[in-house]
Amino acid sequence: MRRVTLITTGGTIEKTYDEVSGELANRQSIVRRMLSELRLEDCEVNVVELMSKDSLDMNDADRDRICQMVRIMGAVEERETSGIVILHGTDRLAVSGERLLAEIPSPRVPIVLTGAMRPFEMKNSDALQNLTEALFAAGVLSPGVYCVAHGRALRFPGVRKDPERGTFVKD
Repeated sequence: MRRVTLITTGGTIEKTYDEVSGELANRQSIVRRMLSELRLEDCEVNVVELMSKDSLDMNDADRDRICQMVRIMGAVEERETSGIVILHGTDRLAVSGERLLAEIPSPRVPIVLTGAMRPFEMKNSDALQNLTEALFAAGVLSPGVYCVAHGRALRFPGVRKDPERGTFVKD
């Protein structure tokens, strides 16, 4: 049985539409609803709801919280996890990935960051695809820090968002 730790931080992937205000916003994690749509054989997912923020609103203290939680959940010390997935906003995902690599240069398990260009609740969203790929990747990649999205696993350092292509690329 693979055991994956899934840390939610918010971002577009988890934004929901508020019919009263007409805005998309991070209110609370919807990852359990996303997971309920997946068939995950021999994979147990432990969800940790860390925060619910747009990555443009994240600061260094938030990135410190992410690094601390990754350490606690098994990237450094022996725990029952085969990999860690972090749901993250795409605008600052690369900043957090580089920070994780600097803070945890030799993780014990793969640390996979993913997000979505369109929220899960919208048509033509890439959210469920990226979540599925990230969960799979956390079980098969070697230890390191990665961005997984749109059919690719890119290892840090040197990952960045390419807004024109609507995906992540490697420098």
